[in-house]
Amino acid sequence: MSELVTGEAVALELLPAKFPSRALAVLLDLAAVMVTYIAVTMVLVVSTSSLDSAAQTALGIATFLLVPIGVPIAVETLSHGRSLGKLALGLRVVRDDGGPIRFRHALVRGSIGVVEILMTFGTIASIASLVSARGRRLGDVFAGTLVVRERIPVGQTGLVAPPPPHLAQRFTGLDLSAVPDGLWLAVRQYLTRMRQLDPGVSAEMAQRLAGDLAARTGAPLPVDLPPAVFLAAVVHERQSREARQAGQASGAGGSVAGQVPFAARVDAGPGAERAPAPVQPEAPAAPPVAPVPREQSGERPATGFAPPA
Repeated sequence: MSELVTGEAVALELLPAKFPSRALAVLLDLAAVMVTYIAVTMVLVVSTSSLDSAAQTALGIATFLLVPIGVPIAVETLSHGRSLGKLALGLRVVRDDGGPIRFRHALVRGSIGVVEILMTFGTIASIASLVSARGRRLGDVFAGTLVVRERIPVGQTGLVAPPPPHLAQRFTGLDLSAVPDGLWLAVRQYLTRMRQLDPGVSAEMAQRLAGDLAARTGAPLPVDLPPAVFLAAVVHERQSREARQAGQASGAGGSVAGQVPFAARVDAGPGAERAPAPVQPEAPAAPPVAPVPREQSGERPATGFAPPA
């Protein structure tokens, strides 16, 4: 894992691409570029056969600059770092802060790639990638970029653990409307991967995220709770509110659909058949009244004799 810090001072854990996957992606890109270059060159040779040698040489140089160099730069710029080979292997070029690359990043990578990939047959790029801790070649170093994996195995992601039961109702009155979606995403990513981090780094990130979350909600940070427990409890409260809202919406839709009167479907026209009138349910019979014993009613027998209690 590689820790990147975004512009909002949030640490992200990204998985840098390994050298074999990057090399295979480069080979796929080079194969596609060479096929395109040969096809364009053949078309130009046939269409410019009537020109002189100087014009044909100029067109050849322009074709070499546009197709093997300009096309990869344009593809990486328009696709935000996903060329054909990277797309096939689940890789992507991002900035050092985790954001998408722009034209200047792709231009620097493509210009230096001509020297370290095309002119030296990938020797310089291979050595630089093997020496670098995050597998970056010289083009990535000068452009400030990094090639990461977009397809992360399922086994490396975890679930957010629920908070302790006694904290389930503690944050029910907390105002969560001012918390941005980016902060929620950062908190959830931290909770799913906090066991994979160094204990010191994990505690520092939890303290920073808990402070940001408390500042957004307007409530003081609880001193009797660890920051990670506070984050888990607030995320659980947000998920509970969303679940209740979804349940209320589905219940309201069901009640409206169930209130359609039966009589509205009875008369459709003069020739339509009338539906039978709804049968009134019979009133339930009154339960039989048990006879009250004479001893409890207080009446004396007709003979005047009262049995002993």
